Amino acid sequence: MVPLIDCMFLLLVFFIYSMLSMVLHRGIKIDLPEARTAPVHKEDYLSISVTKGGEIYLEQTPVTLEELGGRLRQSRAAQPDLKVFIGGDREARYELVIQVMDLVRQIGVSQVALETKWRETPEKI
Repeated sequence: MVPLIDCMFLLLVFFIYSMLSMVLHRGIKIDLPEARTAPVHKEDYLSISVTKGGEIYLEQTPVTLEELGGRLRQSRAAQPDLKVFIGGDREARYELVIQVMDLVRQIGVSQVALETKWRETPEKI
C-alpha cells in the first residue's frame, strides 16, 4: 500500500510541475527584468508590453496611450474581472511603464501585475 501512495504522490508532483511550467506569453518579446520571488500566473489575462524604444503593445498590436485606454475600456466592459500583466523592457523608461499602469488603474482594472522573468541563482546584495 505504501509504494502505491508513493507512486501517486510522484504522479501528482509531476503533473503539478508540468502545469506550472506551461506559461502562455501573449505579448511581444522584450528583455524583462529578473526576480526570484515572482509568482507564476496561468489564468486568462491581457498583456501590455512597453519596449525600450517607448512603443506600447496591447497583446501584439502597437497602440498609443489613448488607443490603449479605449481598448481597455472595451475589454473591461466585456470582462469585468479583467486581469492585466504589464511587461516593461529592462531599458524602458520607468515613467512610461508607470503611465501605463496608472491608465489601467484609472479605467478600473484592479488586478494589475508587473511581468518579470524568473532568476534561479540568487545574487548577493
